Amino acid sequence: MDALKEIVDYGVIGLLLVLGLVASGVAIERWRYFQRINPAEFQHRDTLEMALTKHLVVIGTIAANAPYIGLLGTVLGIMLTFHTMGTSGALAVSTIMVGLSLALKATAVGLLVAIPCVVMNNVLRRRVSELLTLHQAQHGS
Repeated sequence: MDALKEIVDYGVIGLLLVLGLVASGVAIERWRYFQRINPAEFQHRDTLEMALTKHLVVIGTIAANAPYIGLLGTVLGIMLTFHTMGTSGALAVSTIMVGLSLALKATAVGLLVAIPCVVMNNVLRRRVSELLTLHQAQHGS
């Protein structure tokens, strides 16, 4: 069961932190791309839309799944707490509370990753919409 504790602490939380960094990297790359793109250079709206939305699905996927990954870590942590209580015979309230509070940290990290990802995704998709509207106005279609 010590391996399960390591999986929760380093595996789940580590995965969430890596996913947060990946989403941040994609968001920064997309924002820089949006700053230097000229919609008038694109003849077709579909080509522009493909260029603008490239990699945005990564941010959306991380935003949608980070809470579930955090919840998985919490479930594993609670299982570990109950297993430890059962094998040691310790039913002290402090033992239970410490175990459960440590288990909930995975959910907290999942939410801390998901919420900024949702914001980044919404801001970037709004910018895509603005650039597509600008393209439409420039091309009169």
